[in-house]
Amino acid sequence: MESAQPRARRRPAKNVTQRDLRLRTWGGRRAGAGRKPAGPRANTPHSSRPVHAWRHPVHLTLRAVRGLPSLRKRTVFGQIRRALARCSSERFRVLHFSVQDDHIHLLVEADDKMALSCGATGLAIRLARTINRVLDRAGRVWGDRYHARALFTPREVRHGLVYVLTNWLKHVSGARGLDACASGFWFDGWRRGVPSTTAHGWNANDGSPVASPLTWLGAVGWRRHGLIGLNERPKFGLTSAASRK
Repeated sequence: MESAQPRARRRPAKNVTQRDLRLRTWGGRRAGAGRKPAGPRANTPHSSRPVHAWRHPVHLTLRAVRGLPSLRKRTVFGQIRRALARCSSERFRVLHFSVQDDHIHLLVEADDKMALSCGATGLAIRLARTINRVLDRAGRVWGDRYHARALFTPREVRHGLVYVLTNWLKHVSGARGLDACASGFWFDGWRRGVPSTTAHGWNANDGSPVASPLTWLGAVGWRRHGLIGLNERPKFGLTSAASRK
């Protein structure tokens, strides 16, 4: 019986070292990697939120994806208002809000960073489900994470109140007076009183959809710079939390 021939060994290629071998890898930081933003102004960085102090009110902004009907439609806004009324809790409070065609502004208070994060995330989820239900649709509602800006001084809080409550003056041509799609009816800091009834079914018999402020800045401090006029235009020259570090 013939003996088996020994198997020839494969010779390595000439002038090739281990350093020359490039292995295909997955993951890691790559240019253009990651989930793409869905909204036209979706630029909230996906980084850790700053530490939040309970004494500072916060201005929140939620921006909708393109293609949704106006959030100010009577049927849509009515459900948004009812959902916002259920978003306040002992540790997270919605003080005021303004609903525009494709975004929502809110002024909130929270006891700490965790309360702010959970409260704002829960609010965004509740509103998204409400909007999808009333529009009989499925899919994303918000184009990006909520944007949060802490307000540190009485002047900043007053600017925040003006920005939220009279925001429609920036977006609705010829707008004057009280916005029917904001919580101004329940605001007690106007220079003049507000009418007892407004559009969209707001009247004195409605339960308040917002909570009372518990911080000094939100309840008293901002008044040092005067009450707010119904037609006072929004201006936001606030200092961000990041620039204070």
